[in-house]
Amino acid sequence: MNTTLNYKLIHWDTASNKEKDKKLLGEEPLSIRVQGNPYSVVMRTPGDEIALVAGFCLTEGIIDSADDYTSLAFCDGEDTNVVAITLKPGRRDKIAEILDRRGFISQTSCGLCGKEIVKDLFQIIQPVADDVHLNGKKALACLENINQYQPLRKQTRAAHAAVLYSSQFEFLAAAEDVGRHNALDKVIGQVVLDRKLDRASLLTLSSRISYELVQKAARARIPIILAISRPTALAVELAAELNITLASLADGPGLYIFCGAQRLIG
Repeated sequence: MNTTLNYKLIHWDTASNKEKDKKLLGEEPLSIRVQGNPYSVVMRTPGDEIALVAGFCLTEGIIDSADDYTSLAFCDGEDTNVVAITLKPGRRDKIAEILDRRGFISQTSCGLCGKEIVKDLFQIIQPVADDVHLNGKKALACLENINQYQPLRKQTRAAHAAVLYSSQFEFLAAAEDVGRHNALDKVIGQVVLDRKLDRASLLTLSSRISYELVQKAARARIPIILAISRPTALAVELAAELNITLASLADGPGLYIFCGAQRLIG
């Protein structure tokens, strides 16, 4: 498992298209098991898993200190995506209610990996149709102008934004939230309530793109996602499988297009 992965992309601007190699941040699921039972799955960049689980368990109230557990270790070696924690009997009894009411995604498999997430989601969500093609220059302008829909960020410097446009670059909705996922849920919800979801073709995001955001866009049948920051490697893998165009601002002029370039430069 790697913290970064090399990826070949297209650097598009109004003058040329060039292939480039860039590094993407790694993103993998980590299953946390408590007392032998699945408790939660969190997405993380590989590395420092034991510290991550220790911190997670403390902030969730599972432990108060390192004295509350008897073991905290990987299942079947450090190459797995599963970490198990065993509590001391006194601590286990003290937090029985927390363990009983867990409301997280559970994963019983010890073979948990990003490829399995992509495979499972591909079975649930059908690929997006390839019937939308946009002017790349206008799409880039929408992304570059996202700050005009971020009044909360201007006030607080702490909010993410999601903005939706039609294939004719008609503004459909915008939303802000402290959470990237919440901002996207809000903007999709707005077009659902306005009965305009079928017109949503271009999504612009102020944040990086994780696989969950690709999943949400795919459920809403939004074919093109442009973001200020780069996607994770798992997000690109999922977007490619679901036929979604994924791009971010380039270091220079233009966009880095990771998949689905035909919709913007065809």
